[in-house]
Amino acid sequence: MHRVGSRLCPPLFSNRIDRSGPLFPHRLCLALFSVTLAVMNTQQNDERLELPLDSWRLVTDGVMGGVSQGRSTLTDHEGVPCLNMAGDVSTRNNGGFIQTVHELLELDRSALTQFRGVWVRAKGNGQDYNIHLRTDRLWFPWQAYRATFQTGPQWNTVKIPFSSFAPYKTSTQLDRGRLSRIGVVAIGRDFTADVCVAGIGFYK
Repeated sequence: MHRVGSRLCPPLFSNRIDRSGPLFPHRLCLALFSVTLAVMNTQQNDERLELPLDSWRLVTDGVMGGVSQGRSTLTDHEGVPCLNMAGDVSTRNNGGFIQTVHELLELDRSALTQFRGVWVRAKGNGQDYNIHLRTDRLWFPWQAYRATFQTGPQWNTVKIPFSSFAPYKTSTQLDRGRLSRIGVVAIGRDFTADVCVAGIGFYK
């Protein structure tokens, strides 16, 4: 079994703390970590909007009886702060996905109509991954608008126009002004997932 998250993006901090030593180094690490999170707030310029990396959560097929396992963690890869999603995707028990998701409810979603698509800066283990979009008009958890991007050993920025997102299990067309969630997803086959996202958002 693949040890989740250890291959491409090792954890930023060790889980083992020497409690016999001085506490100052740990306080310093926590302070630096807080500074890192502080600069990850939603940022927007004339050309794009960047989503924070510190407000994503993991969802797996366990919610429907699947056995896929994963982890979504903030880490640092080659000096680049990133969100690492890693794990083992299994199609057993009608499962087959892990994903890390970000809720868009705090955004002015009407402003998203000004944007033309999604951008993501990522590197990974050579596997394909999906971007899934959901709107507040989708009722069932399996419904989404899906697009695929490839990863490799180098950082790469990909732009995916909204027109490339295919509706899944819904006849409703994508309304970008009603977007409620975005997810990075490993799905559809038995494989080891390991992808780092250094930036993600929407572009004009």
